Formats: sequence, C-alpha cells, structure tokens
Amino acid sequence: MTIIRLILAESSIELVPRDIIGHPSVLKTAKRRGKKPTEILLDISLHYHAMKKLRDRHKRGRPDIVHVSLLEALSSPLNLEGKLEVIVHTISDYVIFIDPSTRIPRNYNRFVGLMEQLLLKGKVPPDSDKPLMTAVSMNFEGLISELGVDGVVLLSEEGEIVSPGVVCDKALKENLPIVIGGFPHGDFSESIKTFAKYQYSIYPKPLDTWIVVSRVLSACEKKLGILP
Repeated sequence: MTIIRLILAESSIELVPRDIIGHPSVLKTAKRRGKKPTEILLDISLHYHAMKKLRDRHKRGRPDIVHVSLLEALSSPLNLEGKLEVIVHTISDYVIFIDPSTRIPRNYNRFVGLMEQLLLKGKVPPDSDKPLMTAVSMNFEGLISELGVDGVVLLSEEGEIVSPGVVCDKALKENLPIVIGGFPHGDFSESIKTFAKYQYSIYPKPLDTWIVVSRVLSACEKKLGILP
C-alpha cells in the first residue's frame, strides 16, 4: 500500500535540559504547574533568559510548532485515508512514532501535558500494550536505518525551488520520506543533510513548518486522487 512518510526533523520539543533546571524562570514554571523542573517542556516564551547559553538555542523551545504541524497532518484527508505516517525526530535525538489514529489535543496546554508524559514515560497511554505514541532515544541516522530507506526528500530554504507536486512525486516513486524542519530558525545540521537524496524548496522565502506540511500533503492528496 502506498504510504507517504513525513518526518518532522530536529523538532524543537524537549524536556528542560538539566544544565538550566536551576534557573529562576524554570523553577517558577515548575512550581506553578506542580512538577519537577526536569518534567516540563522547554518553552522559549517562558524560559527565554534560561536558554541564552544553550547550544542551538535559536532552534529550541518551540513545542507549538510540533503541535500545529501534527494537528494539520493527522487531520488531513491523506491521513484519514490511511496514506500517511508521521514521525517526529527531536533536536535532542528522540524519535516519536505516532499511530495514525491518534487525536492530538486541540488545546495547547493539554498537548504540553501529553508530550511531557510521553517523553518521561516513553509512551502514551503509559500502561498500554498498543500505545498511540512511542518515544525512543534515537538519532536521525538510526531512524533512517530503522525505516530501511536509502535517503530522504529534504525541504530546505537552500533547496532547488520546485512545486509541492514534484516533492510528492519523488517521495512516491522512490519510496523516500519527506523531511521538514520542526524548528523556527536556521537550517538542518550537516548530519541531517547527508541523507538528502533530493533537496527542495517550495517557495523563495522562509515558511512556517505547518504551512509547508499543509502544501506538501495537499499535493500528495491530489497525486493519489484523494482530492480533485
């Protein structure tokens, strides 16, 4: 069966790193929510000052990007027709495998709580034999090996400008995952780029992750005859 694999790579969703758990802004958030500092998501809107010394801070602390992108992808006709697999690779090298039937909470605060539970327990529901989401420690290379593919179609600002339909064509014809950055600024690390069999852009200016997701999945729906 034809499946489009979508990977949100280096996504800026992670628990607060241990080297900043003592910062006042982190402690304040943890106390307000009744959790330990190590049990909450890093969020630049709350922890901006704490993040100033973090490596790659411009690519971190934006769990809302994953939230909106997953809402877009999992609610798409492509997913409803059983033609989509969405995987999240995080900037801290975790991979989140998502059951296509998963209904992501529309409310952002509920989403945050769910992702905190996932990253702490490794799956949600935590006591389920068939979890809706599973998080494992795995880098991007390990994910590509797990999927058994020989490369990816990478969406990057530096890529050749093509239509979303071309992106989908390459993915379908060569069984390649489509990789979109799950971070707000900057570019993919070189370790990610080495797996790019094709590197494309769909617009000459930077676009939000969820817009790229929307345009590419819509093109795939048309290619597969799901939408006219």
